[in-house]
Amino acid sequence: MTPSPILTRYSGSGAVPESDGATAVSIAWHYGDPLGEQRAAACGAIIVDRSDRAVIEISGDERLTWLHTISSQHISNLPDRSSAENLSLDVNGRVEEHFVLTDVDGVTWVDTEGSRGAALHGFLAKMVFWAKAEPVLRPDMKVVTLVGPAARSGQIAELLEIDPDAPIYAAGDLPETHHEDEPLGFWRVMPPIGENATLPVVDVVLPEYLLDRWWSALVDAGARMAGTWAFDALRVAAVRPRLGADTDDRTIPHEVGWIGGPAEFGAVHLDKGCYRGQETVARVHNLGKSPRRLVLLHLDGSADGRPATGDPVVAGGRTVGRLGTVVDHFELGLVALALVKRNVPADTDLVVGTENPVSARIDPDSVRADDHVQAGRAAVERLRRGAGS
Repeated sequence: MTPSPILTRYSGSGAVPESDGATAVSIAWHYGDPLGEQRAAACGAIIVDRSDRAVIEISGDERLTWLHTISSQHISNLPDRSSAENLSLDVNGRVEEHFVLTDVDGVTWVDTEGSRGAALHGFLAKMVFWAKAEPVLRPDMKVVTLVGPAARSGQIAELLEIDPDAPIYAAGDLPETHHEDEPLGFWRVMPPIGENATLPVVDVVLPEYLLDRWWSALVDAGARMAGTWAFDALRVAAVRPRLGADTDDRTIPHEVGWIGGPAEFGAVHLDKGCYRGQETVARVHNLGKSPRRLVLLHLDGSADGRPATGDPVVAGGRTVGRLGTVVDHFELGLVALALVKRNVPADTDLVVGTENPVSARIDPDSVRADDHVQAGRAAVERLRRGAGS
């Protein structure tokens, strides 16, 4: 793997690279104190190199209306300097791609998991047909992320010129980087993470030639360097899934909370249709419930073994789920995300792992309430009552 420019610069001063070889770019796992890096996010701000993400540029007058027709989010009228999360589904409504998009000055910037960049770009290029839209992979564009209350206030916010009242998914230009012949760097506000989802998140998407300059400036403004360990721990605590780690080839949006329009931090808009997989989305939303749900697990950190992503979740000798991201949290201890069958009660004794099984329990606060009566189900019941009168 090619080390990111940030990892190369700080390799001699505590940066430890990730061992995961899923992407072509290697980034820092931590900088010598992963739990301390998490604590810094809780009271200040951390900066995380996410150069492993793939960035795609989409130009053309019809880019938004075209993308609207082939994805799950309602973006045909997305305002300038606004963002949204989005999905590409297969014909059965299963998640193939998850990505974030931001529209700035007539260009839509898309970023996704690095391991899925080529596949997403290939899908987009194949679906252009006669639309006035041109997707291009941009390996020269990088993503860094700020997490913590100080990311939205004080010196960091002043440096980036972030409006203190900017809502989630708002975006803005990086100061002094808007040049005619160079790509435009921008910041965007993302949904909060951390325990109880209270820590602000700001992404910065920028050209590589400005990466070192902005990284140094943000560190000087008070952001502490942190690795993906810290980011994943805070993400897991907020029960925010990551494509590929917390999803599998059977995942549908309802299972992992990717339902709802931009204002609801979702990636599927329920008031639009005519996209691949839409029938499954509508059927589950209106008539049924998803077969599984994403939950937070507390694992026995004193055990000798350590489970891994993809390991089975077992209850009473029966496999009831799949383990996702496993990480040490500075307050919660060893935790993980897992997709478990909906009928598994929160107080069930679970075992995770294969070679060295570890006991686990579901965090009851992570179980989303879904006891409401769906509109379609209510309509069916009204029809039945009417037929029986």
